[in-house]
Amino acid sequence: MDAEAWDERYQETEMLWSSGPNIWVERRLADTEPGRGLDLASGEGRNAIWLAERGWHMTAVDFSAVAIDRGRNLSGDVEFIEADVLTWEPDAGVGVLGGNTNPPADGSRGFDLVLIAYLQLEAEPLSDIVRKATTWVGPGGELFMVGHDISNLDEGVGGPQVAEILWDLDLMLEWLGDLHVVEGGIVRRPVEVDGDIEYARDTLVRARASEPA
Repeated sequence: MDAEAWDERYQETEMLWSSGPNIWVERRLADTEPGRGLDLASGEGRNAIWLAERGWHMTAVDFSAVAIDRGRNLSGDVEFIEADVLTWEPDAGVGVLGGNTNPPADGSRGFDLVLIAYLQLEAEPLSDIVRKATTWVGPGGELFMVGHDISNLDEGVGGPQVAEILWDLDLMLEWLGDLHVVEGGIVRRPVEVDGDIEYARDTLVRARASEPA
């Protein structure tokens, strides 16, 4: 789906996604020390806004103008950028909102957190984004990725039913470069279906950059 198609999808409902954060973002990041964060393909910004409420200086990037406008209306504490994550790259000023934080003096682009949540693309473009994202993680920072897993087709519920855009854990781990894996596996996410709780299957990967010597 291109930006125009996503705009139409967002316009069909008041909120396309839940107003709260993704369950794994909330469970894994609730107690992390705030820093400078980047949310790629952020949609309406539910994760970025939740993190900003906890002290993070967040930048959220998405190519849907409707989603970005909605995010800006929801929060003035997140720097929302309308851009395609396939081609977008941060500059030294990204992450500076209202003077809340300052870019590194050396102009580096390190983030304490880079978040990629449910960006469902074919392997090649997804690989390009993940590999770029690894270079944007600053010393001691974390790349946090969660998405619909390929096993969800046969063993889970909901989510896209197109195998080509579902995540493969082994591939995701191959794209991490020099980052160190903190967590990598398939997690079961509870989903309400006709009043009952069933489970979707997500790929969850957390990887960190080394601290400076």
